[in-house]
Amino acid sequence: MIDLHYWPTPNGHKITIFLEEAGLAYRIHPVNIGKGEQFRPDFLKIAPNNRMPAIVDHAPVDAGPPLSVFESGAILLYLAEKTGEFIPSDARGRAKVTEWLFWQMGGLGPMAGQNHHFNIYAPEKIPYAIDRYVKETNRLYGVLNKQLADHEYMAGDYSIADMASYPWIVPYERQGQKLEDFPHLKRWFEAMATRPAVVRAYEKAKEVQAQPAPMSDADKKVLFGQTADVVKK
Repeated sequence: MIDLHYWPTPNGHKITIFLEEAGLAYRIHPVNIGKGEQFRPDFLKIAPNNRMPAIVDHAPVDAGPPLSVFESGAILLYLAEKTGEFIPSDARGRAKVTEWLFWQMGGLGPMAGQNHHFNIYAPEKIPYAIDRYVKETNRLYGVLNKQLADHEYMAGDYSIADMASYPWIVPYERQGQKLEDFPHLKRWFEAMATRPAVVRAYEKAKEVQAQPAPMSDADKKVLFGQTADVVKK
């Protein structure tokens, strides 16, 4: 059994997609990030960066005590290696998948996240910041579109790279992007959206948070502008 500490965000969706694809038994423990539950001392023990998702695997492959893993990319790698699924066993195939996984972790996710922040959440609209991140998101869409021109999925076969990237493309309209500008990405996106496991993962999100509420000023204070004090507790 795997305990998944989760909230329905792009990074959270990555892990429910994998768990549904692999058919692993798991329990969701909601971490309401708007209420600051990610800063609880008990959560800090398994997620020292105060960010969800995180997992606790009660049946690790070494048959030892429960094993916790934080950071969504690390979780995907851990689960792929545990199950032997969605990552190639050969060195070249594995390198290709990890390249695109890290591309998402280091590029698409952070840049799209800043796009969301300055477009939607920032108290002051800063044209330079908005333009900077909308354009960088657009560039990254172009990179992915080019890769998908001659690959069915990001690294050839369906893999954790696709699971990592799809949730960050879902809010493309909020990111100021048009899928029609990226026909290969659009084909991939539509294929991803109809995978039964992806559909089930997003249904799980509705069970945790039936209707996302508008972010209040109090929520923003919790989510943005934290300092090192939050990890001293």
